Amino acid sequence: MAENLTTTITSESKTVEIHRSNPTVIIGERINPTGRENLLAELKEGKFDIVRSDAQKQVEAGAAILDVNAGVPGADEEPILKEMVEILMEVTDVPLCIDTADNPALETALSTYKGKALINSVNGEEARLESVLPLVKEYEASVIGLCMDDDGIPQTPQDRFQVAAKIIERADKLGIPPQNIVIDPLALTMGSDHNAGRIAIETIELVVEEFGVNVTMGCSNISFGMPDREHIDSTFIAMAILAGMTCPITNPLHEEVNLAVQAADLVMGRDEYGMNWIKSYRARQKEE
Repeated sequence: MAENLTTTITSESKTVEIHRSNPTVIIGERINPTGRENLLAELKEGKFDIVRSDAQKQVEAGAAILDVNAGVPGADEEPILKEMVEILMEVTDVPLCIDTADNPALETALSTYKGKALINSVNGEEARLESVLPLVKEYEASVIGLCMDDDGIPQTPQDRFQVAAKIIERADKLGIPPQNIVIDPLALTMGSDHNAGRIAIETIELVVEEFGVNVTMGCSNISFGMPDREHIDSTFIAMAILAGMTCPITNPLHEEVNLAVQAADLVMGRDEYGMNWIKSYRARQKEE
């Protein structure tokens, strides 16, 4: 089994180290207009009140990194993303995950950001490898590698593993070390494929055993279209942590999911004397 690697993400004043011996790092997912009509409307009007509020609430709830996405249909993403990055650096000190498929917007955001960012994302498609990896190298960033390529999303864990291997190999040729690659095995909805959770978890196990790299996923995808989603999400996220996931992209404001992460860390021996769990319990009791 490969040695577990440490991925370091920084802001101007804070460092987050992602490693399997450390508590799970939550990447807050809420600063994304996809499916959020109120945020989408604000961004179209050039307003950022929800961005500020969501950043602060997610950090208070336990997010150690914030994903930031400025994908407004029909709008020029570059200036919106730049302003969002600047605002987030003002209102919080946690590192950022810059989430865009627009290369000019990505480069502008990276040049604006003060720290070592996490980029979301590259995949195994030739065009993405050739356009994103040089920016990862130039800005000494880390990057999420999605297990999909020019043929789409593979249907088996073994084929997704091969895409992960391709991304890591191509990054290495540019001098990007494997600790700067965070693999996303892709959590697809079990509403359309009841094997989706199993495939994602088996892919995690293959990637961790061979490469020791850190692993993320957009965990709420797994329950899309299903009832009682938070029960599914919390169970899946705990199982994925056991398999080797270290930094899920999720909503820390969902208490059931957040508690599943804390409980998984406790069971995995990453919460010394259970102090984080006890602190969380006392905070919940105080609120009640």
